[in-house]
Amino acid sequence: MTSHLPQIKIPATYMRGGTSKGVFFRLQDLPEAARLPGAARDALLMRVIGSPDPYGKQIDGMGGATSSTSKTVILSASSRPGHGVDYLFGQVSIDSNFVDWSGNCGNLSAAVGPFAIASGLISRERIPESGICTVRIWQANIGKTIIAHVPVTNGQVQETGDFELDGVTFPAAEVPLEFLDPADEGEGDGGGAMFPTGRLIDDLEVPGAGTFKATLINAGIPTIFLNASELGLTGAELQGAINGDAQALARFEAIRAWGAVKMGLIRDIAEAATRQHTPKVAFVAPPADYVASSGKSVKAAEVDLLVRALSMGKLHHAMMGTAAVAIGTAAAVPGTLVNLAAGGGERRSVRFGHPSGTLRVGAEAMEEGGQWKVTKALMSRSARVLMEGWVRVPGGSF
Repeated sequence: MTSHLPQIKIPATYMRGGTSKGVFFRLQDLPEAARLPGAARDALLMRVIGSPDPYGKQIDGMGGATSSTSKTVILSASSRPGHGVDYLFGQVSIDSNFVDWSGNCGNLSAAVGPFAIASGLISRERIPESGICTVRIWQANIGKTIIAHVPVTNGQVQETGDFELDGVTFPAAEVPLEFLDPADEGEGDGGGAMFPTGRLIDDLEVPGAGTFKATLINAGIPTIFLNASELGLTGAELQGAINGDAQALARFEAIRAWGAVKMGLIRDIAEAATRQHTPKVAFVAPPADYVASSGKSVKAAEVDLLVRALSMGKLHHAMMGTAAVAIGTAAAVPGTLVNLAAGGGERRSVRFGHPSGTLRVGAEAMEEGGQWKVTKALMSRSARVLMEGWVRVPGGSF
């Protein structure tokens, strides 16, 4: 008779943050083999989420078969001065055998502060009885600081409220986020801090697809911005218009791969297959009326521009939080495609239309010695615990 190892159970919390969901762990609660980066950790997280799944459904795990719901987070008390918690994000591929650690999840960033407070990672004396608990988060994937302003009532995280976020059905408590110094050091031709090629607009050559005007930016997350019109699109598309078109998705993936090479993120386009989380690809257009996926009308007068973005090879149902940081940052720099789509000029905030509705994001930008710097990007999300207890995985699966 074949012997099978029993399941093991691991303390975990299933949380929504912004328009994403993920499984949250404290580092100390993980099995010893998974407390360090490596194959065991990746195998464990993939088994938790239900990947790799050739059916693309993640039926045998906690994942929801979309990039927004195939996510894991590992948190620990920070050893970094001036920070309360270290935040590590793993984007689990749905049908392939890997976890992408190359970037942050801006949406789940909203859940990090609440989880850290509720799970004892923030010292009790730093938590007010009622008011706002400021949590300084070290985002370990990208080496950046995020400040979360978490509402607290009677010593507990306040999760319910009337803050509405397009892409999330129900209201909740608002969690304002500050992404400090969101630009990354580029490795591209020009070595610019935010613009890796040293230019605000590049001609991106994509063999077999054409040459496209592109703004390549490292802010929040590496992002390739394109003009919707050059792609034969309007910028008002919903998921069905893109995700059901295999030819369009293949073209976007080719653009992403060649853009990653031009940004210095990879050396060869073949490497793009194992770096699905970054860079993101987004396309922009001037304001226009459209109907969001919920059926709500969005009027051109309500937004500064339209933006659609792809995540893990598919058009996102709303907007990734990190891409929103990139949008706000690029909008604040006169001359980028994002800025021009919004009407040009200097601006400290931008409201854009996405498939689920609208979102406002702010950014503080300045030019120093011919280089643009952004000190912070700001936006509000919400977060909520959906379930807590233990997640179970078969023994011997990692």
